[in-house]
Amino acid sequence: MNKFKRIVAVDETRLHQQAIVALQEWSDEVVIYHDFPTEEEEVIRRIGNADAVLVSFRTPISANVLNACPNIRYIGMCCTLYSPESCNVAVIEAQKRGIHVVGVKDYGDEGVVEYVISELVRLLHGFGEHKWLDAPTELTDRKIGIIGLGKTGSMIADALLLFGAQVYYYSRHQKPEAEAKGIHYLPLAQLLKETEIVCTCLPRDIHLLQEKEFELLGDGKILVNTSVGPTFNKEALKKWLHTCPNSYYLCDGTGMGHLAPELEGLQQVLYTPSISGMTMQAVERLCQKALDNIRNYLS
Repeated sequence: MNKFKRIVAVDETRLHQQAIVALQEWSDEVVIYHDFPTEEEEVIRRIGNADAVLVSFRTPISANVLNACPNIRYIGMCCTLYSPESCNVAVIEAQKRGIHVVGVKDYGDEGVVEYVISELVRLLHGFGEHKWLDAPTELTDRKIGIIGLGKTGSMIADALLLFGAQVYYYSRHQKPEAEAKGIHYLPLAQLLKETEIVCTCLPRDIHLLQEKEFELLGDGKILVNTSVGPTFNKEALKKWLHTCPNSYYLCDGTGMGHLAPELEGLQQVLYTPSISGMTMQAVERLCQKALDNIRNYLS
């Protein structure tokens, strides 16, 4: 098997110690960072002459970084690579240079599903500080819409069906296999108007909900975000919460993204700063898949 000369984990990739030990078998040198560089110059300095880079979803690897670090031949994203357009790595530019870019799929979905169910149950029953309606209510027969029916969205929809919810979805393409389970397709405008709870499960940087969409959503609704960063125009969200006092926005640390300073103080924003998709089991799955990607490349 071939080896790298230098592997750099340029930020906190969540690789555990056993995975780091495994990396040392595949490279002459392994350098691991456990924080997040804030300047592009620092990213370039950390990578230096490395031929392999590991990175989380948070640190940009831009064309400038690729130009400054010409030895890179492998970029392992310790996160999901949804699409080149929504990625923090300049994937297309990397591919033009012959750099292999690969992500990790299906490692944190279980924790995200548990987060959505647990936070909705708390809010619907009033188990915490807030209660959605005057009387406690179950998920049973509640009309819930999922925007984006990929792996996470599909798992959330399946879980909600088990609780007896009426589940609807909007996606760019209809999903016959989901509809066979009783998950009903609705156009976006209709889904926003007719459902009571909406969960966005979209790729990064897809700001689908603008002011018009929030007007359709109206008051007395719950918006849950499981995506990486906001799925909405932030000013439109703030206006919706201000004009719709009986509505709530729920998200974890991943969904909040960079908006925490602006949204944390709003009473209707129920923010869990932890990352729901980063449980001990998710970390193990992430590590194994990241290592498999490297092993396959070197082989």
